[in-house]
Amino acid sequence: MPEPKRIVIFGTESTGKTTLTQRLAAHFAEPWAPEFVREFWDKRGGEIGACDLGTIALGQMANEDLAVAQARRVVFFDTNLLTCTLWNDFLFPGACPPWVRDEAEERARTPALYLLCDADVPFVPDPQRCFPDPESRAGAERIWLAALESRRLPFVRIRGAWPEREQAAIAAVERLLR
Repeated sequence: MPEPKRIVIFGTESTGKTTLTQRLAAHFAEPWAPEFVREFWDKRGGEIGACDLGTIALGQMANEDLAVAQARRVVFFDTNLLTCTLWNDFLFPGACPPWVRDEAEERARTPALYLLCDADVPFVPDPQRCFPDPESRAGAERIWLAALESRRLPFVRIRGAWPEREQAAIAAVERLLR
């Protein structure tokens, strides 16, 4: 049986990645991998340090691998290890373990498609979020876009109101599965 196509829902915070990931998984009746760090943050009461970056990476990888093992045609990732390294660099400059960065670079090339969610939707406050104002959201969006472009990874921009976002994402996945 062929390996399922991996699709990463990618982008900065508060762009609807989790909701979109869950809706795509339901629409295509396929599994999805949750973002590990959200659960880790909640269990730790928001206390995360540079010493946790390897544990977070291992948890993200395990979530991805489990979802892939359950998939038939396609699997959806609510973010990926590449996002972990972007956040590591922002929150803990210079602390990202080299093995995490190497693994992120290798895994970044396995998805068939990235769905890059634009920050053109209202910001939803959350204790885990850092970029509430339009300028910082735009700056973060440029970082995520540059991560894809510099690696020449395949992506489709997902923008607009929630119904348009979902329709565009479904259409992009359907094109990939043809």
